[in-house]
Amino acid sequence: MTRSYRAGLVILALLSLVDVAGPLVTDGENPPMVIALIGCALGVASLVCVVLAWRGVTRAVLPLAALRLLSALSAVPAFFVSDVPPAVRGLAAALILLTVGGVALVVGSRERKLVTA
Repeated sequence: MTRSYRAGLVILALLSLVDVAGPLVTDGENPPMVIALIGCALGVASLVCVVLAWRGVTRAVLPLAALRLLSALSAVPAFFVSDVPPAVRGLAAALILLTVGGVALVVGSRERKLVTA
């Protein structure tokens, strides 16, 4: 397991934990409770994939990437709804950027491993 692969998994695990905590920290409006609950479900499924990927199950990497990208997509409406506070928009942007970075690290490391094997 390379450093970049491990770093990507840690980033995606932390983002998954943020998603799991979503329903506990939302006011029901930003994000709406429905979105927070969907994010929580994506976070739990992502954590399962992170554990599997950490244990060496490489087939868990692509579902993990897909789940995290879906979670990031759920933050995009924050940029188009007019009554979203700037702090929430900033958090949404940070989560999207961290997700893209984490996915790139994990998938990129996985691809390099497959090519060299």
